[in-house]
Amino acid sequence: MPSLRTIPILAFFFMIGTAPAALRAQTTESLRIAGLERPVEILKDRWGVSHIYAETEADLFFAQGWNAARDRLFQFELWRRQATGTLAEVIGEDGIDRDIAARLFRFRGDMRTELNHYHPRGELIIPAFVRGVNAYIAEARKNPAALPIEFRLLGWLPEPWTPEVVISRHAGLVSNVTQELRLGRAVAALGADVVKAHQHFHPGEPDIRLDPSIDATALEPDILRFYNLYKSSVRFRPEHLVAGRRDGGGDASFRFTTSADLSPFRLEIELPGIGSNNWVVRGELTSTGKPFMANDPHRAQAAPSLRYLVHLVGPGWNVIGGGEPTIPGVSIGHNEHGAWGLTVFGIDSEDLYVYRTNPANPREYRYGDGWEAMRVERERIGVKGRESLEVQLRFTRHGPVLYEDTVRHLAYALRAAWLDVGSAPYLASLRMDQARTWEEFREACSWSRLPGENMVWADTAGNIGWQAVGVAPLRSWTGLVPVPGDGRFEWEGYLPIPDLPHVSNPAQGFWATANENQVDDRYAHRRAIAWTWSDPFRGDRIDEVLGSGRKFTLMDMMQLQHDELSIPARTLVPLLAPLRIEDARVRSARDRLLAWNWVLDRGSIAAGIYVAWERRLSDETRDAVVPAPVREAVGSIPLTLILDWLLTPDGRFGPDPIAGRDSVLVRALRGALADLERKLGTAESSWTYGQPRYKHALLRHPLSDAVADSLRSRLEVGPAPRGGYGYTVNSTGSGDNQTSGASFRIIADLAGWDRSVATNTPGQGGDPADAHYRDLFALWAENRYFPLLYSRPRVEGVTERATTLVPVR
Repeated sequence: MPSLRTIPILAFFFMIGTAPAALRAQTTESLRIAGLERPVEILKDRWGVSHIYAETEADLFFAQGWNAARDRLFQFELWRRQATGTLAEVIGEDGIDRDIAARLFRFRGDMRTELNHYHPRGELIIPAFVRGVNAYIAEARKNPAALPIEFRLLGWLPEPWTPEVVISRHAGLVSNVTQELRLGRAVAALGADVVKAHQHFHPGEPDIRLDPSIDATALEPDILRFYNLYKSSVRFRPEHLVAGRRDGGGDASFRFTTSADLSPFRLEIELPGIGSNNWVVRGELTSTGKPFMANDPHRAQAAPSLRYLVHLVGPGWNVIGGGEPTIPGVSIGHNEHGAWGLTVFGIDSEDLYVYRTNPANPREYRYGDGWEAMRVERERIGVKGRESLEVQLRFTRHGPVLYEDTVRHLAYALRAAWLDVGSAPYLASLRMDQARTWEEFREACSWSRLPGENMVWADTAGNIGWQAVGVAPLRSWTGLVPVPGDGRFEWEGYLPIPDLPHVSNPAQGFWATANENQVDDRYAHRRAIAWTWSDPFRGDRIDEVLGSGRKFTLMDMMQLQHDELSIPARTLVPLLAPLRIEDARVRSARDRLLAWNWVLDRGSIAAGIYVAWERRLSDETRDAVVPAPVREAVGSIPLTLILDWLLTPDGRFGPDPIAGRDSVLVRALRGALADLERKLGTAESSWTYGQPRYKHALLRHPLSDAVADSLRSRLEVGPAPRGGYGYTVNSTGSGDNQTSGASFRIIADLAGWDRSVATNTPGQGGDPADAHYRDLFALWAENRYFPLLYSRPRVEGVTERATTLVPVR
């Protein structure tokens, strides 16, 4: 951009530690930036990771904001509009309800208290980050023609940020209330005992009965419409583009298939889900005698990447790792003293309250012995193409009103702990970034309220530990179904975070979490944590490998992050061994599975057969065991229950349960082969797992559905063949296109920080024209890593662009 003075200089030097004999060109630039106190250096390495060196704390976070906005400008603007409820200004009426939702769930507490929750100097750090973002935006707006292509397609300009944007909760990983409504509807239809028989609640037995005062017929799906809009991602349509760019749009289907190819195989249907793996290993189990920390958080796979790596060096700061680009600090990574990672831990931080409203005045709701008035806020929403719209937002003493049933005289509100002070996702990582010991790390964790997480730690003194974190309301009930808002169901404060489950230096020498249950029903605060968890297969496999008794190398950690052995396959396939199968084709498939190693490797025909069989088998077993009305009310059945039913068949399979179970096994295999033939052809050689028409990764862009094919190919990244699925450590999701899983991975080697490795797909850049937009995709697709260099000499050895930000005096 003209106002950024760039001085290109070519410098050649040795790439220390990666290719000693190689020469690489380096570009240097000096930019005058208003708002800095002293010069700041930014060394961007060949993998797009920025290493920021500042002389003051304020400059360090100013530069982090400036640099992240430079790399991810459209992502920043989309985040801002979602956070502030201003999408309708630029996309018209399609954005109105989403904007209402954003404003309904806005943080309304004291900002000074809020900012200082995340760090003792939060009111310095977060505004400094925002000033840096705005400094870059101000320069970018001077030359709209040079903005990333998304702005030109949509006709947008980036707008300034405020600290309120940073602390938005819209990206928080919470969804308890969706489970409450679903379970409430199921209990109303079937009764609590039937529902519990078809769900995997543990540990212990929760009470999921509805209060008699709840009108079960009124628990409609629309109750959560605004909540779901608030949590959902933005997808654009051709009508949202500027008129000159509407030269044809895409559709939501994947280009390599048609909808006719998919039924009933469900290959492109993937339930939204989150998950992650992390583990720490003590030095006595490693080849170096020093610990490892490994983490691969599983979130949406998209272009650009959700995650962003950065290295922050300044007074009191020397931290490197990943997080979301729109948040200051580092969420997952290491400093000089220790390394940490996270996975989701189950905490119920929400409740859906149901109120009787006053027939004479629907703005009043019953509380205790009287009527209480809702608080009303008026907001004006700008709408492209029409006059602005005034809306009324209503609140009860518990929180925002989600839905009003004027016919039945009912209202529904959300009580969300994450609307209280200190619940901006991941922002409390600022405290973790400066922890020097396990004790200091636990203290930093005690400020981390959202999301609920399993935090693991390993330090240079050889210690490892696990601390669950999150804001956990204390209830007298289990919190799994909607409850009356009349005052009988009130929280009794929050559980102190250090009282959540934790462990220090476990006897087995390692600790791993994979979103599975880690506690038993003797835990003192049972009702403060979740009743449902991810199936245990990923966690069981990690424990199996780490508990093998051998010493581990860095390569072992890499291989474990990409492990694709399926424990469900190892459990189910042997059931086929004794069966007499008349159909030669089905018998051949069975024999291939029996000779297989249970690894969902791309290129494996047996893996392709197994995945098709497991999908069919889940459906066939559900249909055999679960009555139709129950299926309709309960929905999906956890695979853990499916395995239990198949391993120990009962009368639901018929008068001869074993024979009934065996017929389901064979029928599902026959159906799986028919699915494969219909989709991929009759030749077994065409059934290989890991191909564009079966298992692949195509990273889609928010504008994918709005643009023509020629432009879409510039925005999307892929496809590439993939292995694994949702139940392997290398979690690639349950659909054909991997839309969730680990886009970002890190392995911290405490034998030497420069030995650490990472990956981030498709790249560090957010502009499709940036060389770093997709340059890491091939490494990721091949299950490879790049070195996450930490020491200044090693960083200088792989620097491709050196930027000096000079204050304007």
